[in-house]
Amino acid sequence: MLLELNGIRKSFGGVHALTGGDLHVDAGQVHALIGENGAGKSTLMKIVAGMHRRDGGEMRLKGAAVDFARPAEAHRSGISMVHQESLLAPHLTVAENVFLGHELLRGPLADRRAMDEKTARLIAEHRFPLDAGRRVETLSPAQKQLVEIVRALQSDASLLIFDEPTSSLSESETVEVFKIVRQLRDRGKGIIYITHRLVELDEIADRVTILRDGETVHSCPRAEITTREIVHHMVGREVSAIYERGQLAPGKVKLKADLPGAAFELRAGEIVGIAGLMGAGRTELCQTLFGITPAHEGSIEVDGEKRAIGSPREAVAAGIALVTEDRQQTGLALDLPICANIVMAHLDAICSGGLVQAGAEEEVAERYRARLQIRAESIRRRARQLSGGNQQKVVIAKWLFRDTGVVLFDEPTRGIDVGAKAEVFALMEEMAAEGKALLMVSSELPELLQVADRILVMRNGAIVAELPRETTQQEIMHHAAVGA
Repeated sequence: MLLELNGIRKSFGGVHALTGGDLHVDAGQVHALIGENGAGKSTLMKIVAGMHRRDGGEMRLKGAAVDFARPAEAHRSGISMVHQESLLAPHLTVAENVFLGHELLRGPLADRRAMDEKTARLIAEHRFPLDAGRRVETLSPAQKQLVEIVRALQSDASLLIFDEPTSSLSESETVEVFKIVRQLRDRGKGIIYITHRLVELDEIADRVTILRDGETVHSCPRAEITTREIVHHMVGREVSAIYERGQLAPGKVKLKADLPGAAFELRAGEIVGIAGLMGAGRTELCQTLFGITPAHEGSIEVDGEKRAIGSPREAVAAGIALVTEDRQQTGLALDLPICANIVMAHLDAICSGGLVQAGAEEEVAERYRARLQIRAESIRRRARQLSGGNQQKVVIAKWLFRDTGVVLFDEPTRGIDVGAKAEVFALMEEMAAEGKALLMVSSELPELLQVADRILVMRNGAIVAELPRETTQQEIMHHAAVGA
């Protein structure tokens, strides 16, 4: 047995994140760790990786009892973790991040050339779209995820933890990650693989362990459990892994964009999907509509009125909201409490005489915490302390409170479990029924086919096709990849 976790317990400020975490991992095995957001998966793995100290329970590595006080101790013991949310140093290069804390030396100094060369070889071997010398702060969330993977590969650890490694990756990059995981398993490594994409289990998982509300509730070989049974153990109730929505009759035009390569309309009551490969320009289009990177040509109309959108402030004033791809970097103020994050886009509604009215702020925050089922013991808890799925719910709550007529969703379900996805989709349908117009970027083609009324396909910064909801994944990929 490579790793044994028995009865692991961990609390944060009176909140029990783990009350009975059990996990047994063999060498040469891919062990999938499954559960809803807030079930305790990431907390359990951060204990293994030395980022948290457990409050109780037993941890053994290769038969010996261990208790890591810091990540460096876990790393020296042969444990490496690929984090879902980037923990990279943004001001350093890709190579410097790959070797951060474990630099190659030439005498007393870091050997930058050797680190650049070794990193470049790993990047080339796996055909990742990265440059070893590029600063991490210039990378997309997907590229940052690839840097995390490269860092884990160079460590030559005996136990590797992958926390949602494909959540922001394209289909081709996901295939490469699966290949890497299989190679590591075949070399005798132990792999713990956290994912909310249940379809991935058939590709790589040898064994599955399921957490719910901080406890291990089931563990068995993958071949002995169905997807429906996995979902039932995750949420404690029946939840369909397939979301289906009715089609509303589209209303008036809410947004009309006439931009270079991107001319389209969004109507009240509809959800329009945007598909495309990584780098196709999907996020960039959202950023232009939201004023982050203002358009130098073309026009944008909201509710029939031309609007000059040169900043996010002007976009919000025009009635446009953006649920960003990277919730931690651009969606939340992580060190502020939940309540402050929920009201920050509409402060004038809860202020009097230039001061925030605490009672009004609390009433709004409690209302949206209940509506979106945000798991936190208090609305005063810092956003940083929430699970990824609950952080995303806070971002959505912020824009629900602002009540804009156009909402742009950039990868809204990245890193969210199957139960939370259904909740997010239901919220989106509710917003459409209220007469809002929604634009949804997603790398998950099944999601687009389930949710979108029609799908725009982007390639090389331009919209190259508009497809009905009855289209297929093959048709979408044909348009997305032609000439690529």
